[in-house]
Amino acid sequence: MKKAYVLILSFMVLGITIQAQELVSISKLEVLSKVSENNTSIKISKEEFNQARADFRQTNVLFLPNITASHTGIATTNPLMAFGSKLNQEILTQNDFNPNLLNNPSQIQNFATRFEIQQPLINVDGMFQRKAAKSKMDAMALKTQRTQDYLVFEVKKAYMQLQLAYKAVEVLEKALEAANSNKKLADNSFKQGYLQRADVLNVEVRVTEVKNQLQTAKSNVQNASNYLSFLMTDDNYVIYTPSDELTLETSTIQNQSISENRSDIKAMQLASNAYKALNKADKMAFLPTLNAFGSYEIYDDEIFKGDANGYLFGAELSWNLFQGSKRIGKAQKSKSQFEQSKLEYQQYVSQSNLELNKAKRTFLDAENKLKLNRLALEQSEESLRIRTNRFKEGLEKTSDLLMAETQYAQKQLDYYQTIFEYNYAQAYLQFLTKE
Repeated sequence: MKKAYVLILSFMVLGITIQAQELVSISKLEVLSKVSENNTSIKISKEEFNQARADFRQTNVLFLPNITASHTGIATTNPLMAFGSKLNQEILTQNDFNPNLLNNPSQIQNFATRFEIQQPLINVDGMFQRKAAKSKMDAMALKTQRTQDYLVFEVKKAYMQLQLAYKAVEVLEKALEAANSNKKLADNSFKQGYLQRADVLNVEVRVTEVKNQLQTAKSNVQNASNYLSFLMTDDNYVIYTPSDELTLETSTIQNQSISENRSDIKAMQLASNAYKALNKADKMAFLPTLNAFGSYEIYDDEIFKGDANGYLFGAELSWNLFQGSKRIGKAQKSKSQFEQSKLEYQQYVSQSNLELNKAKRTFLDAENKLKLNRLALEQSEESLRIRTNRFKEGLEKTSDLLMAETQYAQKQLDYYQTIFEYNYAQAYLQFLTKE
């Protein structure tokens, strides 16, 4: 008895909470718009693309010069440094060649301003690294697109779940109204001696069952609303009411096969291309590189002045002949990564085709199930109508009426559930075959 009071109190508190929460009507288009603007997964995907684009921009170093500027000040009595500083400042005299002054120079100050430029000319492995970075950037752009496509599908599913939850509430509220009406009839019949107490108890059990089912349906409304809030990155968590009805959606699916141009598949192909380019880059690391360089220097014995200056320019051809087999191992690893990426691509395409075939069967099953459930709903509705009329006239057993009432409510729920399954299967097929 104590547990029953606790259960009733919990239902009352939950009902008050639902009523206290704000009800907000929302359409599917509004949800899609807010998800597109605010969804965290989309923002994360865009940041991943920004990182890949930044990596690609770093490869501009292959074409653009590296320019640095520096100002250095020293004081020294080191014979070599002192002589060189005077030479750079262009203040060397005949006296400075005195062996005593050369070996034991006085302290000298030197301030040098230097501008340096390095210009890459030929860097073959760097070109392939740039190509790999470009493929990765393009792959991340396609990944962002596929994330958006997935969230469109997820919004459709979540919105249909909200519609289905409200349909369940609607059906069960009508079922509860009918059950309460039957309870009144049963109570009157019991008082008049037409029914036994056991029949009245059966009706009361039915009322309790419907109340429990209705409470579960209302909880499903909250769950669906909360998930929509999550998708829209809205922390208010209000109770949404769908402005669009749950209806059968029919559309022609143009493409019934997996396209290689689908954004996620194309992204995997680009990722494989990136590994291929990296492998070529590792192979080309065995070739020499050619770089130009130049510098302009200003010297003086006072800070930020420059009575003497000079310049230097040239080119360097460098060839790293052997690194203790490091480059060989790196090339072998990148080749293995490239081969792995090709296998993963094949596996992903095969898995996508498997999922498509399964989705097609699910759609056909839902289509057949929809026809059967529509017919079953019509039959159960007519059966309930007949039994209700006979029960009012005292010609029908209470148990038979309760069974017909339960069956009708269940067939209604089954029918709406099948509409959801049909629309979901159709949306999933569209998602799988989207280019």
